[in-house]
Amino acid sequence: MKKVVKQVVGIDVAQDELVVCLGKMYDDWSPVLVAHKTFVNEPKGFDGLIAWVTKQTESDVAIRYVMEATGVYHEPFAYYMHEQDFEVSIVLPNKISNYARTLETKTVTDKTSSEAIAMFGLEKKIDTWSPPKGIYKKIQQLTRERGQLIDERTVIKNQIHAENAGAFPNKKSLQRAQKRLALLVKQDTEIMNEVNALINSDEEVQRIVSLICTIPGIGLLTAATILGETNGFDLIRNKKQLVSYAGLDVKEKLSGTSVKGKPCISKKGNRLLRKAMHLPALSVIGRDERFKAIFARLVSKHGIKMKAVVAIQRKLLEMSYTIYKTQKQYDKEYLKKNEVIKEEEILTT
Repeated sequence: MKKVVKQVVGIDVAQDELVVCLGKMYDDWSPVLVAHKTFVNEPKGFDGLIAWVTKQTESDVAIRYVMEATGVYHEPFAYYMHEQDFEVSIVLPNKISNYARTLETKTVTDKTSSEAIAMFGLEKKIDTWSPPKGIYKKIQQLTRERGQLIDERTVIKNQIHAENAGAFPNKKSLQRAQKRLALLVKQDTEIMNEVNALINSDEEVQRIVSLICTIPGIGLLTAATILGETNGFDLIRNKKQLVSYAGLDVKEKLSGTSVKGKPCISKKGNRLLRKAMHLPALSVIGRDERFKAIFARLVSKHGIKMKAVVAIQRKLLEMSYTIYKTQKQYDKEYLKKNEVIKEEEILTT
């Protein structure tokens, strides 16, 4: 009789429900999906899910609960399960979607998504999740609020400009718009003060932000956005994964001589993280000689300026992760030093 060696509960999380698939791996390394069920995404549903899984599984084999990082909807269940000392894994959505393409089932529903998550958990070795520092969540909330505020401010400025450009501007409308604009400017200042206070309240976060800010073009707000949107690089294991999470990875379709798709970024990732890297990229292209040279070289290669800007965005994001991992500040002479070392190695061999 075959013996169960691994048990995984794959969970497709939505706002109102948890679509669950239970899978088991046997000692002949054959994965089998054994049961499905749906529960409400609230505490009573969590209790029901645990009771159902307990009845369906072997008591002497550990159970791992695997889900995607789906916005904020997965968080209540993830924290609940962690507090109950269950093994929880949270996987980046792009990893699940890439894996799902390798499966025979091509239909995409909540049920098939939970099956793909369960199979991923059975076949892959994945890390156990632990809650990130609460400060990163607060930073994320503030930077997102500020982003919405800036969008509102832009809309009002455009309205004021359009009203003034008309033949008969309405003074009352302009006064109300100016009041709204003044309020948004005031709230912007309040949010930035709160972000600063949060960062300064934690020595580790303050140190990390200071290190990331040594990168040309990256200021406190950009560094805070990067840390907030990645939960302090939680779940990120390498630069390639980070680039994919941001949707800055390049996709290209080539097949024989007849199919040749135009390379472009996937944009299947965190839109706010991509947006945060845009202005820093433009800044370093205009002010930093090294990045200016990289930009010029890229443009001369393919002639597309926006494509070169995106490459700089990607480079800055990768550098922020490298600095976080190495805990060393940006060194603009790094490449020159490496070139000198390589030359010395060639001369001595």
